[in-house]
Amino acid sequence: MKKIHFIQIVFSLVLLVILVNSCKKDPVVPPVVPPINPPDTMVVLPNGATEIPASIQRQGGDPAAGWDYLVNGNYVSSGIPYDIYTTVYGSNSDNLLGRTGDNAGISHEFTSILHENGAKIVTPNCMQCHAQHINGEFVVGLGNSTVDFTTDQSSLIPILDQLINFTYGSNSDEWDAYEQFRDGIEATGPHLITETVGANTADMIGAVLASHRHPSDLTWSDVPLVPIPPSSSTAPTDVPAWWLLKKKNAMFYAGVGRGDFSKFLMASSLLTMTDTSEAKEIDSHFPDVLAYINSIEPPAYNGTINTALLEQGKTVFGTTCSRCHGTYGDTETYPNLLVDVSEVETDPLLLTVNFSGNAFIDWYNNSWFNSGESPGQLVTGTGYVAPPLDGVWATAPYLHNGSVLTLMDLLDSSRRPTYFKRSFDTNDYDHVNVGWNYTVETSKTDKQVYDTTTPGYNNTGHYYGDALSQSDRLALIEYLKTI
Repeated sequence: MKKIHFIQIVFSLVLLVILVNSCKKDPVVPPVVPPINPPDTMVVLPNGATEIPASIQRQGGDPAAGWDYLVNGNYVSSGIPYDIYTTVYGSNSDNLLGRTGDNAGISHEFTSILHENGAKIVTPNCMQCHAQHINGEFVVGLGNSTVDFTTDQSSLIPILDQLINFTYGSNSDEWDAYEQFRDGIEATGPHLITETVGANTADMIGAVLASHRHPSDLTWSDVPLVPIPPSSSTAPTDVPAWWLLKKKNAMFYAGVGRGDFSKFLMASSLLTMTDTSEAKEIDSHFPDVLAYINSIEPPAYNGTINTALLEQGKTVFGTTCSRCHGTYGDTETYPNLLVDVSEVETDPLLLTVNFSGNAFIDWYNNSWFNSGESPGQLVTGTGYVAPPLDGVWATAPYLHNGSVLTLMDLLDSSRRPTYFKRSFDTNDYDHVNVGWNYTVETSKTDKQVYDTTTPGYNNTGHYYGDALSQSDRLALIEYLKTI
């Protein structure tokens, strides 16, 4: 009894800090839709915008197989012993992903797999960042804006080490199955700390994990092989919706991900993979994963729409927004524009620290990922992508760093507060201004307060709605609910 009590008390703390950052049937998989209007050449446009050329993707992926691999696969191949996980959390009857077997009884953010040595373990999966409830609906592919990276996830590794040693022994299969996960968390944790709940550090994760791997064979090094950006410069991002990817010619907010998207999607496996032999096996599944992601459609707005304003809103959208964000409805277009940061004027830290010719860019472009018949390559630039707006009502907060909580605030910069706080209740939705409810604060008092004076967290830029009348803004918002 003392042993079980120790597990329940200590390991519950460990999992909460290290792992947890947060239907009933498999989702319907519609046909894959090809990219919209892929351009053939790079064209320089007015107002600091550049058109991004199309990237060639592997064809023939199976969406159903991709779904199964996402929610049941072993792309993260090292983790926590299954018995410890279930001792702490017991059974989870929600089964939001409609899984079977052991996975039917654990959170959608985790997957039970067998390690190559036969040990049963639980690993994090993509749904930790790419699924969320909104207004009572569970939406796969919606970026998780409630995740908490405000603490160093590696801080309790020593306690976790003791727990697994105490339970299984240091020479056990369970320890062997946990060790690479341990090394990955210990390496990344100090560099992934955000100033507020809801901000994500995904772009920094890749840089840190790459620094610990040899580029040619992807084997692990305990000592970083290339410089890591200082933790003080970790730039926050808001996780983009997966359903937007089918229209994009490049990945990431700065449009740097060119070539084979599957190579970028599988990069989270750097946390635990052993070498390029495992990378090749994982890579073989990701064209299926990409096919599944390309099959996702945005959720329909589940509030009231003032249909009397739609025509006016569509006209405002056409004159104010469509040049950068495309058109919607029966005939859709998307221009794939990279807008220079001097033009859009949003916070530059993500661009300057992560994607402006640093050691990580060189590592990636000289690594296994940029080799073979389907390479992925990082191409640096000086701007951010103007994204597609499908399902924009569901994708709050706005801007690449999540510094604006409603569409109304996005369209009227005078409304944007310096400090604000949200509840992180996924039902706490503002249907009037369209986005998350929040309170205006006078200073940063806790980790739920967003401080826009912090570098990387600024809510400046995207001033294109400021010249609109309030009636035009209201009409535009009604139209945005429908796309």
